[in-house]
Amino acid sequence: MLLTTYGATIVTLMMLFYAFESRSHWFTLAFAVACLGSAVYGFLAGTWPFGIVESIWSLVALRKWQGVRVRIPLQ
Repeated sequence: MLLTTYGATIVTLMMLFYAFESRSHWFTLAFAVACLGSAVYGFLAGTWPFGIVESIWSLVALRKWQGVRVRIPLQ
């Protein structure tokens, strides 16, 4: 039950941060962290392919944040 609640919460946060990415580069970073949290959920739930894919998405989002952060001054 606790693992399911964690998974539902982290995926909800992931969708929320993704929806707000255009508002601030900090939401892109939050999305990357939420993807990593989702990967942890995948590994804990025993669905390692999901965990691997979410780990990759976390890296993609982190690289996107680094690129956006360079172009936009700190807010």
